[in-house]
Amino acid sequence: MTENKYFQDYMPGNVCFGCGAENPDGLQIKSYWDGDEAVCVFHSEPKYHGWEKVMNGGILATLIDCHCMGTAMAAAYRQEDRSLESTPYYRYATAEINVRYLKPTPNDLPVELRAQVQKIEGRRVWLTCQVYVEGVKTAEAEAVGVRVLEGEPEEDSIFR
Repeated sequence: MTENKYFQDYMPGNVCFGCGAENPDGLQIKSYWDGDEAVCVFHSEPKYHGWEKVMNGGILATLIDCHCMGTAMAAAYRQEDRSLESTPYYRYATAEINVRYLKPTPNDLPVELRAQVQKIEGRRVWLTCQVYVEGVKTAEAEAVGVRVLEGEPEEDSIFR
């Protein structure tokens, strides 16, 4: 396994605002395994303020969303005992997300996201995620990701 590599390095053609390595204007998050948790450390910029020195809530939700979907992808590969560069490529879309903002998240300090896979069933992955700044939890979330298959018929909704 290539567990010491960033998940996003194995998503060719990814132009997503949150996790797309091929989006020069995006957040370009990087996620990796730390045991059974996936970790992402994000260094923000002033343009992502909600208020001065406080991160915008939508940006924080995007970080959580993209970190969880990258984790869902990596977990599916891990469950199948195959490397992230192997084919077929898996991609996950958010079917559901619930974010609880516990405290203002500073925008001028590193933000650490830690995601855990709760369950994998078929094409769906259930995850939890916590956000920390200097060891203080500022947000937590639950998310459900669903695997999107390239070339899948349009009538087969990914959200069923």
